[in-house]
Amino acid sequence: MTAMPGTDLPVAEPLPPTDALLQVRDLQKFFPITSGVLIQRKVGAVQAVDGISFDLAAGETLGLVGESGCGKSTAGRTITKLLEPTGGSVVFDGKDISHLSPARMRPLRREVQMIFQDPYSSLNPRHTIGAIVGAPFRVQDIKTEHGIKTEVQGLLERVGLNPEHYNRYPHEFSGGQRQRIGIARAIALRPKLIVCDEPVSALDVSIQAQVVNLLEDLQNEFGIAYIFVAHDLSVVRHISDRVAVMYLGKIMELADRDELYSAPLHPYTQSLLSAVPVPDPERERQRDRILLVGDLPSPINPPSGCVFHTRCWKVQDRCKVEVPEYREIVPGHRIACHFPEERTVLGEVKGSAASAGLMGADEVLVTSVNSPVTGAVVTPPTGAEFADPSA
Repeated sequence: MTAMPGTDLPVAEPLPPTDALLQVRDLQKFFPITSGVLIQRKVGAVQAVDGISFDLAAGETLGLVGESGCGKSTAGRTITKLLEPTGGSVVFDGKDISHLSPARMRPLRREVQMIFQDPYSSLNPRHTIGAIVGAPFRVQDIKTEHGIKTEVQGLLERVGLNPEHYNRYPHEFSGGQRQRIGIARAIALRPKLIVCDEPVSALDVSIQAQVVNLLEDLQNEFGIAYIFVAHDLSVVRHISDRVAVMYLGKIMELADRDELYSAPLHPYTQSLLSAVPVPDPERERQRDRILLVGDLPSPINPPSGCVFHTRCWKVQDRCKVEVPEYREIVPGHRIACHFPEERTVLGEVKGSAASAGLMGADEVLVTSVNSPVTGAVVTPPTGAEFADPSA
């Protein structure tokens, strides 16, 4: 690991050849905390993203889930270079874009776009919809066969809006319509990658379904790869091919969608999935609910060892001092846990790939912590540091 000339920023070693459209390796984004009035000095850092790694193939959708404050949105903004990474590397289409200047990054904006969470704040209220959606053509100096206006009207129609809305302003549209405008702007130059930062979280359920279906149709038509950031695990399961679970700036588990939802291995993943309601009263009554005690630790001073150990009901001494290796249990299924355990949360386990990989690992397969009482709530041990103050 070497440093960039004139900076203290590390440069990752060259990556091996791969067919992936996007390669993220040990990506970090720290926000410095400074003190002083005249002389600013660094006294700490908010470790928003701390060493995440994954690949994304062309036309694939990777879901990124986790609690608020875990670093999902920051990771997406860092990958698209809206934020400058502190460390690690981002290789897009074979080119390392980690530390490109804004001028050198501008041509790549044709290939990498973003859909923002709040459709209203991401649209300039002083500009018409025609000006907003047509901006990528003007910024990139791209000429179209029939003119920018015709191209923009075609985009509006493609995302389900009336081409006659060309001269209207953002405040004249509903939330769902504004998000469609943001999508039209994002796909204007036919990018290869779009980071969707909670694109449906501010919309009604019926509108969410329409927007998600629109994103899927556009992906099938143009072969776009998505990084889909969201809180709604049901939406993520519907749209994603693979899912990564983040906690306090780190990826805890990454696997194929069906594998992760049917047989999660990390305790944090299990707790998240146990909160997803099942549309079957009988199955819902038979499920165990895993309630985590305490709040998300501060990213300014994250816990030592495994960052999840302060809330994990399976914590052991090793977890408090040793950072778990982010390793591949079976092909395509990675986890950062010393004591992974297969557990059925949403339904019956499909296949035995995960359990086969676990039994082949160095660690002993931990006995299930399911409560013998049907429908009981599983809580962490009753030690002093994990005691529920409301108990």
